[in-house]
Amino acid sequence: MIEIQNLTKRFGLFTAVDNISFQVGKGTVLGFLGPNGAGKSTTMKMITGFLTPTAGKARVCGHDVQEEPIAAKEKMGYLPEGAPLYPDMTPRSFLTFVADLRSVPGDRKARIAEVVAKVNLESVLDVHIETLSKGYKRRVGLAQAMLHDPAVLILDEPTDGLDPNQKHEVRTLIRSMAQDKVVVLSTHILEEVEALCTRTIIISGGKLVVDCTPAELAAKSRYHNAVSLTVPADQRERVEKGLGGLNRVANVEWAALTGSNGSPSARVCVTAFPRSGASIAAEVGARARDERWEVDEMRVEPGRLDEVFRTLTGAAKVGAN
Repeated sequence: MIEIQNLTKRFGLFTAVDNISFQVGKGTVLGFLGPNGAGKSTTMKMITGFLTPTAGKARVCGHDVQEEPIAAKEKMGYLPEGAPLYPDMTPRSFLTFVADLRSVPGDRKARIAEVVAKVNLESVLDVHIETLSKGYKRRVGLAQAMLHDPAVLILDEPTDGLDPNQKHEVRTLIRSMAQDKVVVLSTHILEEVEALCTRTIIISGGKLVVDCTPAELAAKSRYHNAVSLTVPADQRERVEKGLGGLNRVANVEWAALTGSNGSPSARVCVTAFPRSGASIAAEVGARARDERWEVDEMRVEPGRLDEVFRTLTGAAKVGAN
C-alpha cells in the first residue's frame, strides 16, 4: 500500500534523506525510528505530499504522490509533528470543517461522533482549541487524521503530550485499526515500538540502516538471551565467579541496585552474557541450584532496543528532521 523507491531530499548541499527504498503492506504497523535530525519527518512529509522529493518516488495505494496528489491524499490520514490546528475553532467545528473538506460520505455527524468517542474528546467538543492542553490538541489532530477512514495512517509522534492512561488508550486504538490499514508511526518511545509495531525501520543520517521486526531488532542486542540474577550484595563475588566458569558464558557484569527511596540496596544484579548464539538459562539455573545461591529473581533478557538503537545511530551526523 506504500511503495518508496530511491527517495531523496536535499536542502542545498545538505542531504536530509538519502536514497531510501521500502514497501509496506496492509496490516502492518511500521515503527519509523531515528535520532533527532535523522530525516524521519522529512520522509513522512514526502510520502504525504507536503514536500517534493529531490529524486525518487512515493506511491500510496498505487497512486504516485507527485503525479496523482489528490488520489493519493484521499487514501491517507496524516498527523504531523505539532498537529497544527485552528485555535479559534472548537473540536466540533474543526472536525466538521475537515469532514466537509474530505467529503466524508454518509452521515457526517455520526462519523464525527464515532471518531470523537474513539479518542475521548466528548468533554471538550465545544471548547476553543487554543485553550486545550497539549494532550487534547494531540487527540484532536489524531481525530482529523482518522475522520475519513483512510487506508493509510501516517502518525508523527501520536502520543506526544499524552499522560500514561491516554497513551494506553491511543495505542489500543492504533492496534484495533491496524488489521485492514497501514500505520506508519514515528516515535522516540521504544516501549511503544515493542507494544505496537510489527515492523521497524531505523534511519540515521538520512540513510536506512535497518528494516526488521522488533523481535529481530532486539536480537541484535548484546543482552539478547543474557541471564540476570538478583542476589545479596555479599554474594556478588561468589556468583560472578560461578557464572564466569560456565562454558557458554562470554562475560559477567554486575550493577548495584537501589531501594524504593533511592538509597543503596542490599541486593545487586549480576548478568551473564552468552557466547554468540548460545542459550545459557538452563546452565545458569543449574549452577545457582548446585551452589545454593540466594536468588531473589532470575530473568532471561529478550534484548534491549535502546542499546541497539544507540549502536546503530550513535555516530550519525544529524541535520533536518
